[in-house]
Amino acid sequence: MQSVVERRNTIPILSNVLIDAAATGSVKLMATDLDLQIIESMPAVSVEVPGAITVSAHLLFDIARKLPDGSQVSLETADNRMIVKAGRSRFQLPTLPRDDFPVIVEGDLPTSFEIPARTLAELIDRTRFAISTEETRYYLNGIFFHVSDEVLKAAATDGHRLARYTLPRPEGAEGMPDVIIPRKCVGELRKLLEDVLDTNVLVDLSASKVRFTLGGEFGVVLTSKLIDGTFPDYSRVIPTGNDKLLRLDPRSFFEGVDRVATIATEKTRAVKMALDTDRVTLSVTSPDNGTAAEELPADYQASGFEIGFNANYLKDILSQIDGDLVELHLADASAPTLIRKDDKSPALYVLMPMRV
Repeated sequence: MQSVVERRNTIPILSNVLIDAAATGSVKLMATDLDLQIIESMPAVSVEVPGAITVSAHLLFDIARKLPDGSQVSLETADNRMIVKAGRSRFQLPTLPRDDFPVIVEGDLPTSFEIPARTLAELIDRTRFAISTEETRYYLNGIFFHVSDEVLKAAATDGHRLARYTLPRPEGAEGMPDVIIPRKCVGELRKLLEDVLDTNVLVDLSASKVRFTLGGEFGVVLTSKLIDGTFPDYSRVIPTGNDKLLRLDPRSFFEGVDRVATIATEKTRAVKMALDTDRVTLSVTSPDNGTAAEELPADYQASGFEIGFNANYLKDILSQIDGDLVELHLADASAPTLIRKDDKSPALYVLMPMRV
C-alpha cells in the first residue's frame, strides 16, 4: 500500500490508508494517489467490532516493519485516534474519517482477459527500461498496449531506443482500445506480480482506466487511470531492410562495453564499434580520460564500417537478452539498429546510433 501513497501530499487524506474490517472476519486495505488505487484483502484473526477508518500509511508501515516477526497486532479506534498494540508496544495515531477517502470511479471496463503472471512480469521486464522520463512528452511515460493481427503488443520508447514485446492475443482482448499504462502503475504491478508468478492475472480495461486483479479472494486489485495521449506510430522506426548481421555472445559484449565505457564522461557516453570480418573492436575516446579499446570475436560477414552507440542504452538492451547469442541487424552509421535474441524471440529492440 504505502509505496502507492505519495510522501508529499497537499491533501492530507491521500497520505492515509483506508482500513475496513468486516463482520465476516476479512480486512480490506486501500490506498490511492488519485491516479492509481490499490486494494488488498486479507483474513483477520478476529474482528470484534466492524468498521472503517483511515490512518497514515507510512507511519503504520514503519511501525509494522519494526515489530518483531510473528507479533499479534490489535487495532482499535476511539476519539479520532487509532490505538495500535503489539506485545508491550502501544501507539496512538491520528485518524481521518473514511467518508473523506477518495475512490477512483472505474466506470464500465468492457475489455476483459487473463494473462499468466509470469508472462506479464517478463513483458514488463523486457520493456520498461525504455519508458521515457521526460515529463513534457507525457504520452511516452508508460507502456503502450495494443492489439493488431491476432497479437497483443507492448511497446516503450524514449525517442532514443524502443523496446517491443509481443504475445498471442489473449481470449477476450479482441477489439481492445489502444492504452498507455503509466510508469508508476507498471512499477507497482511488477512488484505485486512477484508473489503470484504461478497464477493468472485478470485484466479489465476501458479507454481511460485499467484494473489488474491478482491472487484471487485474498489478493490485490490495482486500478489505474491511463495516460490520455496518443502513442506515436513506433512501427515506422522498426527497420526491415537492415542487411548487415552481427552475432555475438551478449554477456561478453555487455562486459566489453562496460569495460571500455569506464573512461567515458557525461559528454562522451558514446562507444564506437568498428566491424570487420568475424570481429568487433569497441573503443571510447575521452578528451579528459584518454582512450580504451577491446576486441571481441563475433560472427560478421558483411562489409566493414564504424557505428557509435550510447554505452548505457546498449548495456540496458544487452542485459535483457538471455542466451548465448544476440543478433544486431545494421544498415549504416546513421540508421537505427535492430537488436534481438533471434527471430522467434517475443522481445525486439531498436537503438538509434550516436555520432562518434
